[in-house]
Amino acid sequence: MERSALQELIQWNDNKRRKPLILWGARQVGKTYLIRDMFANTYYKENNIYVDFKKDDEIREFCSQTANAKKIAEYLSLLRGKQIDENTLLVFDEIQECPNIISSLKYFCQDLSEIPVIATGSMVRIKIQRETNKRGSVNNGKFLFPVGKINQMTLYPLTFDEFLMNSNKMLYDVVLKAYESKTPLDSNIHELAMEQVYKYLLVGGMPEAVAAYIETDNFLTSREILMELYDNYLADMQLYQASSEAILRSHALFQNIYKELNKESKNFSPGLIERNSKTRDFATSIQWLTLAHIVNQSFQLKEHVTMPLIPDDLNSFRLYLADIGMFSYQSGINAASFISSERENTLSGIFFENFVANELVAKGHKLFYWRGKASAEIEFIIESNNRIYPIDVKKGRGVLNSLEKFSNHNKFECAIKVSGNNYGYNAEKKLLTIPFYFISFLAKDLAKGIFNANKY
Repeated sequence: MERSALQELIQWNDNKRRKPLILWGARQVGKTYLIRDMFANTYYKENNIYVDFKKDDEIREFCSQTANAKKIAEYLSLLRGKQIDENTLLVFDEIQECPNIISSLKYFCQDLSEIPVIATGSMVRIKIQRETNKRGSVNNGKFLFPVGKINQMTLYPLTFDEFLMNSNKMLYDVVLKAYESKTPLDSNIHELAMEQVYKYLLVGGMPEAVAAYIETDNFLTSREILMELYDNYLADMQLYQASSEAILRSHALFQNIYKELNKESKNFSPGLIERNSKTRDFATSIQWLTLAHIVNQSFQLKEHVTMPLIPDDLNSFRLYLADIGMFSYQSGINAASFISSERENTLSGIFFENFVANELVAKGHKLFYWRGKASAEIEFIIESNNRIYPIDVKKGRGVLNSLEKFSNHNKFECAIKVSGNNYGYNAEKKLLTIPFYFISFLAKDLAKGIFNANKY
């Protein structure tokens, strides 16, 4: 399965000033497959050492006792019978089971900088936080994160462009060409691309679910996998949290994301989950879910927007599930609704809003939304190359009623409507309309700061 992150790994590997790399990401998003099967076995085929700290007990025990990079390299070299040098890739997987290995990355950077090192794991930050706050831990529980001594990447579920690349490469090429040439697709091809969007809303981007759908062309199979993954996420909350209260609240929070977004305001309301509760009661659970990359958080901006974007109120925010397939599963809506002729009438706009939120996050954006007076609202505000871009999400032909109110307080380069409509640009209104199947490419260009509204 092709992943865009492979190119980032290649760039990291070719960088003469590279540092040990930590690959963050939620469970089952394909970190091990990407690092071991796609990267290590291709670019270091006969010369890589892979360590799984969840099952390699002896190595875990050794690395728990020392952060000395030279000692660790010597130990692994003798244990595996391989010479470790600048042509040897070291892969440390499941590092949440051995947080001390993260400390060692500082010394790999300082003392063995020529050796390429990649560490991966799920929920690492939470594990570190919990272990270092235990009473009686060494150094008064202070964990020294190797700031400035590592490179970092985050792997997310497959974005829509990756889904399309793997499920229909020919259509992907056509869509990408249309985006790059800034031209609308033929109406029939537009409908084909939109069908893929609806399929993606149902399947999501978890690699196992995507692979099952592609291999079997059966939504039921991928749905069953999603159900298992959803339950596994809930089970994980029992392993990595300190109290039963935190576990219960994290469960409830995770399971009610759709319910929270499906109400009129869409803002997080603690009372909807637990009677008489306050936002601060869920602070730990929200932090846990966002650090674990299970949930994406969007903060509210009001009236006049300034750069850099800073939340006006930390208590006003929205939460999105980081995989749209899990979001669709959680909604309880029949899977047939996503592929039926009545899907546009059946599915509410929050499916598309959650979809766009995830695409933006996966391409490197922080999430903000704007609320004005009289219920004026714009779903996302993006800062790119020192310019503001309001992004509104409409499942159909809706107009941006809030844009005029936003413009009364803010200057913006260009407004962007993401919808089921074909591509178009209104120069007078400075309004760019892009179809949902363009959002991955647009989000990437905005993140790189190379989006230029004047070229449309």
